Amino acid sequence: MNRTAAQIALAAVAVVLGFLVVVQLRAQGTGNELTARSAQELTQLVANLNERNDQLRAEVATLEAELRDLDSAKARGESSLGELGRDLRRLRAWAGLDAVTGPGVRVTVVGPIAGEGVMDLINELRNAGAEALAIEDIRVVPGTVVAGPEAGISVEDTPLADPFTVEAIGSPETLTGSLTRAGGIVALLAATYPSAHLTVTPVERLALSATARSLRPSHGTPRL
Repeated sequence: MNRTAAQIALAAVAVVLGFLVVVQLRAQGTGNELTARSAQELTQLVANLNERNDQLRAEVATLEAELRDLDSAKARGESSLGELGRDLRRLRAWAGLDAVTGPGVRVTVVGPIAGEGVMDLINELRNAGAEALAIEDIRVVPGTVVAGPEAGISVEDTPLADPFTVEAIGSPETLTGSLTRAGGIVALLAATYPSAHLTVTPVERLALSATARSLRPSHGTPRL
């Protein structure tokens, strides 16, 4: 057993010595090759190496610039995507497709008033900057019509009780000032419908539900 182990050890030592000899010979060969070259050849070799290093540095700089451009484009794309998402949410809220919350005013209508008078009130709120409107729990969207005679009005074919409320999200101060100013819509409706009474109340937080009405056009198609 000891003899076998000794033989294995000698073989390993021989392999290592052989490897070292080969490495030494190659090193000497390379050294001799460089030594045999003239000064002009060595100068040219160094110049070639420097030129190749410059090329590699230029490639690295180009790749780094491309990476910065890609990172910048990615950042711009994410920023643009975020802006588009915010715009889409605002448009959906304005169209009534999504529920919204915010400050605004609540107008309580007591007494008989015709549908035409309620539509005048809605238009005045829109002109004053209301971002979302609802009559009772019915979201007012483009195409919503309030119709009917005094004490018999309806919105979206839903009869309105007496009293009922109109809620609008927007600046409470601006909306209140527009409705209650001298000669404004409240004064005009009071003169037109003497038995009706409108009360405007600023509210810190209103919650308006989304519309249940389909806003998909029946005949028109988008033209791009």
